[in-house]
Amino acid sequence: MTGTWAHMTAADLGREIGKGRIHPVELTEFFLDRIETHPLSPRIYARATAARARGEAMAAAARAKAGLRKGLLDGVPLSWKDLFDTAGVATEAGSALLKGRTPDRDATVLETATLQGLVCLGKTHMSELAFSGLGLNPVTATPPNLNDDKAVPGGSSSGAAASVAFGLAPAAIGSDSGGSVRIPAAWNDLVGLKTTAGSLPLTGVVPLFEAFDTIGPLAHSVEDCNLLFAALGGHQAADLAGASLSGMRLAILETVALEDVRDRPGQGFDDSTQRLARAGARIERVSVPETAEAVALAGILCTAEAYGTWRETIERAPEKMFPRILERFRSGAQISAVDYVAGWRRLHEIRANWADRVAGYDAVLLPTSPILPPDANRLMTDDAYYVSENLLALRNTRIGNMLGLCALTLPTSQPSCGITLMARPGEEARLLRLGAAAERALL
Repeated sequence: MTGTWAHMTAADLGREIGKGRIHPVELTEFFLDRIETHPLSPRIYARATAARARGEAMAAAARAKAGLRKGLLDGVPLSWKDLFDTAGVATEAGSALLKGRTPDRDATVLETATLQGLVCLGKTHMSELAFSGLGLNPVTATPPNLNDDKAVPGGSSSGAAASVAFGLAPAAIGSDSGGSVRIPAAWNDLVGLKTTAGSLPLTGVVPLFEAFDTIGPLAHSVEDCNLLFAALGGHQAADLAGASLSGMRLAILETVALEDVRDRPGQGFDDSTQRLARAGARIERVSVPETAEAVALAGILCTAEAYGTWRETIERAPEKMFPRILERFRSGAQISAVDYVAGWRRLHEIRANWADRVAGYDAVLLPTSPILPPDANRLMTDDAYYVSENLLALRNTRIGNMLGLCALTLPTSQPSCGITLMARPGEEARLLRLGAAAERALL
């Protein structure tokens, strides 16, 4: 029986706990053993939190025995990206600059999830300070890719995705500032939810650019993402029962998102949209020219905020950083305050225009990434390849961040290729219902 636990959904594991068929302590020990013995684990986990996990699992077992479970996921273990503070355990955000940084208390979302009965397995590797969508990190570790052992896993929630894809956690919590949940989820055939900025508190989360930073789950199913979003925020999960695509109006975004899409991602996207249409969705194509301008503004708004946040820490020891990440941060020094303010004013106008243009649609569709996971060794040796692939990797996902939307990526028929559904800010419940229906159509 335990052999199947590695790739069961978090919800299914929770149901088995509720039926008395899985003991929370045995479940946690199963995953801790996999973390200890799996040959790829050192590239996935920065550190395990075994003592904490065992204590939380024992408490969950006691609640289950007493009939006092806090919810479906009570007793289910998770991994956490190594930028969520953990009391008494190092949180280093994939950077030697933060080596040994040990917070006094948990991040707010970790505190909330713990109160919901979730078990903390440990902290996963990530791109340095979360500033890359590739998942390449020669400073700490580059996690593996599920479908190509020579390719990067996607970032910056790279270890988070790998922990789920390789069966070292039922689900994971990551962050997404420009695609950092959705890219690794797509490249490892997982479901990933980018939440609306501000929907979950960032207290105790190592920042990149806080105006765009969001928190979200990576998991095997939409149901898992729905339950985890609720657990992180301490609210009721959306009701996914009866979700249907019948009569739903979906728009394929033509502006930017379909440019330079390579063969397999294009095939996966086209096949998925056809399946959604067969399931009853009305699909149209839409152009929103301002989208290109919004994506370009990331070069002003995001880099300026990132370097403004990290300049003092970086410049005390720049030699500790991966040079390509250091260069990205330092590019923010060239942005003037005037351009930064003007950029934000223009972005607000673009967001309003977008809302008007897509108001009649239930969601907007696009390929999660226009490219497949790049080769890790070539990224280390070919500067032009690194720059081009890094920019393309995040181009489509960045649309959702810049426009302030919530977004959900689902696997397609092509390995390492996802399809994304984007919805209006704060409409995660509607998006997750739509995603549950889409998930069934794509199976």
